[in-house]
Amino acid sequence: MDAYNPVMGPLPAEVEDALRRLVDDYRARCLWFLRADYYPATAAEAQQVLDAIQRHGDRNGFQRAARIRRWLSPPSSATSADS
Repeated sequence: MDAYNPVMGPLPAEVEDALRRLVDDYRARCLWFLRADYYPATAAEAQQVLDAIQRHGDRNGFQRAARIRRWLSPPSSATSADS
């Protein structure tokens, strides 16, 4: 598998699995405009799907999408403001 690129690269397996379950659970309510067999393949596509679920889903969907977003966020190497 290629190295993970947080913007355009393939999704890590654990993120892809969680994202697929979330898409399946919210496809009818929030993702009705996508093909019935569509699943995001890159982090950029995942961000778009997560946006739609957080905008149009329920609280549980919002929280699940937020957890997946945290997995997609690259670790920061910058020094914090408190340092």
